[in-house]
Amino acid sequence: MREMGWVDVAAVDSAIRVHLAYATRENFMGIILYQDIRKAFLLPAAAKKLSDARRRLQAERPDLTLLVYDAARPFSVQEQMWKEAVKRGKTDYVANPGKGGGLHNYGAAVDLTLCNAAGVPLPMGSPFDHLGPESHTNYENDLLRTGKITRQEFENRRLLRRVMTGAGFSTITSEWWHFNHVSRAEAVATLQKIE
Repeated sequence: MREMGWVDVAAVDSAIRVHLAYATRENFMGIILYQDIRKAFLLPAAAKKLSDARRRLQAERPDLTLLVYDAARPFSVQEQMWKEAVKRGKTDYVANPGKGGGLHNYGAAVDLTLCNAAGVPLPMGSPFDHLGPESHTNYENDLLRTGKITRQEFENRRLLRRVMTGAGFSTITSEWWHFNHVSRAEAVATLQKIE
């Protein structure tokens, strides 16, 4: 990934924590997908934005930092994920490699959460990689109203979105943890995919 120009997030900002979920079984598939990836890579401009988001977070909450679960993802892994999503009937949550994949495959998306100084993730109302309505940002008011997420979880999500969008990332409605550096159209037109 370095040869393609991507940068190690932790080398850009050592205050950002990294725990790659797909290098563990802590993901919706329960399998290890990253056999030899141990660092979170992003496009340099995306890594710079992420560092800006971390500074914004610590200006507001000095006791917190960002914890990255996923960043640049090889297309070969995307194909494996798609097969698993098809098996589970969860294709709404995984970019179809037959249609070019997703922004992770271009080093232009990051999955993350908030954590405390000890690296413990804050409660967000659903785990990372939970493929269900509890993960949707456009349902949050209803989730709060019906008690499916707490006021603190609601506020934690809002804080994460505020610092990330303030740094220039965009969101998607189906995953509170996912943020895009550029649009998919821009990525396809201008960026190189990680095979």
